[in-house]
Amino acid sequence: MMEDDYKPLLSSGPTGESFSHRGSTDSLDNRAKRPFHVEPRNIVDDDPQERVSAEAAILNSRVHYYSKLTGSSDRLLSPPNHVIPRAEEIYIYSPLGSAFKVTGSDQLTKNPSIITIFAIWNTMMGTSILSIPWGIKQAGFTLGILILIFTGLLMLYCCYIVLKSPKAIPYVDTSDWEFPDVCRYYFGKFGQWSSLVFSMVSLIGAMVVYWVLMSNFLYNTGQFIYNYAHHVNMSHPQFGTNGTDRVICPYPNTDSEGNKSISTLYPIAAGNDTTDVDSFEHWWSKTNTIPLYLIILLLPLLCFRSASFFARFTFLGTISVIYLLVLVTIKAVRLGFHLDFSWFEATKYYVPEFRLLFPQLTGVLTLAFFIHNCIITLMKNNKHQENNVRDLSVAYLLVGMTYLYVGVLIFAAFPAPPLDKDCIEPNFLDNFPSDDVMVFVARTFLLFQMITVYPLLGYLVRVQMMGQIFGNHYPSFFHVLALNCMIVGAGVLMAKFYPNIGSIIRFSGATCGLALVFVFPSLVHMISLRRQGTLRWPSALFHSFLILLGLANMVAQFFM
Repeated sequence: MMEDDYKPLLSSGPTGESFSHRGSTDSLDNRAKRPFHVEPRNIVDDDPQERVSAEAAILNSRVHYYSKLTGSSDRLLSPPNHVIPRAEEIYIYSPLGSAFKVTGSDQLTKNPSIITIFAIWNTMMGTSILSIPWGIKQAGFTLGILILIFTGLLMLYCCYIVLKSPKAIPYVDTSDWEFPDVCRYYFGKFGQWSSLVFSMVSLIGAMVVYWVLMSNFLYNTGQFIYNYAHHVNMSHPQFGTNGTDRVICPYPNTDSEGNKSISTLYPIAAGNDTTDVDSFEHWWSKTNTIPLYLIILLLPLLCFRSASFFARFTFLGTISVIYLLVLVTIKAVRLGFHLDFSWFEATKYYVPEFRLLFPQLTGVLTLAFFIHNCIITLMKNNKHQENNVRDLSVAYLLVGMTYLYVGVLIFAAFPAPPLDKDCIEPNFLDNFPSDDVMVFVARTFLLFQMITVYPLLGYLVRVQMMGQIFGNHYPSFFHVLALNCMIVGAGVLMAKFYPNIGSIIRFSGATCGLALVFVFPSLVHMISLRRQGTLRWPSALFHSFLILLGLANMVAQFFM
């Protein structure tokens, strides 16, 4: 009988009326765990004689009464709104009869909609923006634009499903849940672990792309500094344009007559001695040495116990994206537009408007629009929860417009002729020579940004993986070192043997998107509707089609 004293007075169970129809559920989510409230005149300040009033004590007893009615995980009999105080009136009640004002509570640190929108925009703006022009080239100009818009709308809808999925679970407090918790609720341990695995694919894939890009940017930055200091010019006599805004084709497939050819760089040093240049190129190689040099810098940073220091530099991401937009605008104005609309057949210097390689763009866009594994956390900080859907839609609109702006301008401004549109690289900055000052600044910005973001990504991988396996985010230095060595090793190998960020992005995007964008959100939505008795066959067909679409997107990557 002793253990019965600790049970709630009323046990939870299904009832005829869903809790989701009682008043404002959003306000209950936020108020469920608030501390006790007293009137301002009863707050301890400098006068230790101030005590809690009798009215406050009665209110405290009332709150305790509600907490005894049911278990802490059951929200059915949570205290009603008129019992719980407003955010600015929250205080901590002491058994000794004193109360202290709460400072820095979650309610006082909520962000307005404009901050939430740009937080989503900034989080989604990653390395994929550099591959959007290449993706549009692979799909064709017209088809690429249509696919970008269509994929953005699909990703927005699936993200909306993820955002509302915790609130669709009745009788359970889901205020602290993330999407893996939702998957565990519906699919058990399989859902939890599979969502974790696919989340790791997206994070580790991003880290591999970062390593390849950091090797690229460090190489070109060092090349620019060396050439400037030693008065060396890298000549592209055959595969480049003339003028102040030169564009190059570093790895052309064919020349103007269709014959296979190789792009050659001609170092022209001051004088006839090129020994120093040859020695520099031997020790400063984009694929042979630079990926190894990065280990010395980044491996120790990955082993830091906390990543809070690197989080202070996230503003560099916003600066880098804004500078990229300025760079793209200036280059497009100076180069002009070079377009020729041939719908299905390739012509000299141009690609058709519709190409069968379009799945490469869908794979890139799946990662470019991917924010589904952290959208619930980002939206929790929104001050007006009723505007979550609107703010999410506006953020996706801004992201889509940014991708369209960069992709369309770079593709349209690429000078064809004399160059071929097929020369657009997976990293469009590679189409500009190392001695371009504006591009040098962009590479430097992106390099420093990635050096600070890379340890943050490694920290997220460590927290999720070590937390699930060992129950500890930092089990030991050797556990963390072994994990980091595997991650760094993957980046080094890809940077050396397959430094194609477009393919890496599309494979990792299609793989993680299959589970976290298409399969799990669609299944969660259909199961939730079925349990509510509101699932209809049009909805079932549409969400089943989304699952097939995600599967086709992943399978198609292996045939491109």
